[in-house]
Amino acid sequence: MAFDTQLMDILACPVCKGKLDYDKENQELICKFDRLAYPIEKDIPVLLENEARRVNQEA
Repeated sequence: MAFDTQLMDILACPVCKGKLDYDKENQELICKFDRLAYPIEKDIPVLLENEARRVNQEA
């Protein structure tokens, strides 16, 4: 089983309530506004701020 991308319509960043982008390669959900990456573990997104990692916005 893989992460269900249909969930992207209802998932939101727990910090700012904004849109998340799916990074399939790294299995993460990215909030570009807060610059946080939330891991997807065993096909389940872990939307906890203390589990997220900071990302650099180079692009």
